[in-house]
Amino acid sequence: MTREMGAALRRIQTGSALSAFGLGFTVPYLYVYVAQVRDLGAGTAGVVLAVFAMAALAVLPFTGRAIDRRGPLPVLIAASAAAAAGAAALGVASSVTTAVLSAAVLGAGTAVMQPALATMLVWCSSPTTRTRAFAMQFFLQNLGLGIGGLVGGQLVDVDRPSSFTLLFLIEAAMFVVLGVVAATVRMPHSPSVTDARPTGEAAPKAGLQTLLSHKAMVQLCVLGFVIFFACYGQFESGLAAYGTEAAGIAPSTLGVALAANTAVIVAAQFVVLRLVERRRRSRVIAWVGLIWAVAWIVAGYAGLGHGSRTMATAAMISTYALFGLGEAMLSPTVAPLVADLAPDSMVGQYNSAFALVKQLALAVGPAVGGPMGASLHGPYIVTFVLFSLGITALALKLGRQLTPVQDKPSLAAAPSRVVAVSLPESEPVTAPAAAH
Repeated sequence: MTREMGAALRRIQTGSALSAFGLGFTVPYLYVYVAQVRDLGAGTAGVVLAVFAMAALAVLPFTGRAIDRRGPLPVLIAASAAAAAGAAALGVASSVTTAVLSAAVLGAGTAVMQPALATMLVWCSSPTTRTRAFAMQFFLQNLGLGIGGLVGGQLVDVDRPSSFTLLFLIEAAMFVVLGVVAATVRMPHSPSVTDARPTGEAAPKAGLQTLLSHKAMVQLCVLGFVIFFACYGQFESGLAAYGTEAAGIAPSTLGVALAANTAVIVAAQFVVLRLVERRRRSRVIAWVGLIWAVAWIVAGYAGLGHGSRTMATAAMISTYALFGLGEAMLSPTVAPLVADLAPDSMVGQYNSAFALVKQLALAVGPAVGGPMGASLHGPYIVTFVLFSLGITALALKLGRQLTPVQDKPSLAAAPSRVVAVSLPESEPVTAPAAAH
């Protein structure tokens, strides 16, 4: 990695961490803010949360092409500005219309930021350093979210709407900081923001048809959907409902369990990274499926066993902690693999496609898992044990579609893009491109 790449990468990571810090101030309290503080009702709060997610689904299909045509820097700056405006507006929203519109702008802005940031990480890393770069991003984002949530919890007061307005203004300020930091980034071989864009042969030449013809990427998207559906899509819906209804734990214990999840990620990330960065990515993902299957079995004991309340509580906390271990193993494997599979001209589109799959899973997960976790306790556990084992099977199948260097980047003798040997079948294999 060159000095120029390292400097750009540090600024990107700093901005990403600060934006996560801002999100942590408001995400845990959005429902309470709309329903109780602004007294708009539970129905409106549900609509606001749904619009927040649907806005992401609406903009992501167009985000990738914008990134590949204009470059990630202008897209990230625009997304940061939109998110800041949405957060500030939501902080003073007092009617249903303004709350819904503000949530739409905030959701769209935050959704676009993720593939833009991911593409910038790709531009500032090589296959041999990309694993560590994405692991660092995941670590800093979780740390930022956790600290933001803790600080925000000390500031909020449901009897003082102004305290929530302060949280949203802090969130908006963090998005502004991200945009300012991004504007100062000098991407490798890009002298300014306006020049940080693919040109000539680097311009995008293909779209959805090319992506869909790429078997490895399609399989990774299917695998990603199952991963997000079986884990992240259950945290605040099905698993929470199961914990309170079947296991009988107190709602406050769910906060402790989520804290345990974050603590494991923060504590284990770099220990795990040293263990997995020289192993095959497909095998690491397969192990995550097995770990999560154990996590669901432990959750099954909490709700379906005949232990004490203390044992049930410990089991639920252990479930969330095991999920955190799996997340720490996934962060240096899945996102870098998306980048390494992408042709040079379609990195933004590949990142956006995977982000869209994630959003779909996060939308479907609660809709399926919530009712099951609340009332169908046994089938709920069995279903998600099977989904976790499905992750293992899909990961091993994906491994057969990858080249040796894609599956194990440490095999690369020198820093270079490996995507040239991973182009979709409709495109001819070419020699590796020169470094950007």
